Amino acid sequence: MPQEAWSDKRERQYEHIKESAEERGTSEDRAKEIAARTVNKNRAREGESDQASRTSTEDVSPQHRGGKRSHSGSQGRTKEQLYQDAKRQGVPGRSDMTKAELEREVGD
Repeated sequence: MPQEAWSDKRERQYEHIKESAEERGTSEDRAKEIAARTVNKNRAREGESDQASRTSTEDVSPQHRGGKRSHSGSQGRTKEQLYQDAKRQGVPGRSDMTKAELEREVGD
């Protein structure tokens, strides 16, 4: 699924990630999706794309995160992410709250 906008480096990165995922037993379609999402997120972090989500630019890199928050339900967001959401929503007392309290206050 390499894109025209991708550089040679990003094409190599895509192939490497896709092959690694397939070696771990991931289906080819899922491996392609993982590789494309990872490359696109890296492009956004480096300012190579036209659009970038806040998590693409402010969160840890996809390689470092490595699925730490996938399939983890309510534990998906970090305390820092919850705190930032609470700050945007103007939740009083947020700095003294635990992660569980922040989750309750911020909601989904």
